[in-house]
Amino acid sequence: MTTDTRRAEFHEAVAAHRLKTGSARSDRPLRVAGVLLMLIGVAGAFVAYNASLSQDDLRDIASSQVLATAFAAVSIAGAGLYIAAALAQVLRIWLLRQLIEGQARTDQLAEALRPVERTEAADARS
Repeated sequence: MTTDTRRAEFHEAVAAHRLKTGSARSDRPLRVAGVLLMLIGVAGAFVAYNASLSQDDLRDIASSQVLATAFAAVSIAGAGLYIAAALAQVLRIWLLRQLIEGQARTDQLAEALRPVERTEAADARS
């Protein structure tokens, strides 16, 4: 079975169950915010660190380095937001696939048990 065939069957199963798959749109703002925070954090940390290199007073240098560390923390928070949103999308698709496959297995077992039930009912009447 090719990947395209499996993908088409998956889309058909999702359409047959009338499941909502549009909730991934709610993850998009988190991913964009995460990317923006990462960019702002890296750029701010770089600027603050470079500014600390041109200062002579140790208190000013320490202040700039604290600011650079804060921007690094903002960058890490942005990475966390991005990873959480991306992971939520992957887990949503995985759960949807598990639900569809579980329903298919249940249907298959129910179909396999139907002849047994009919045979047992016929034996009970005899």
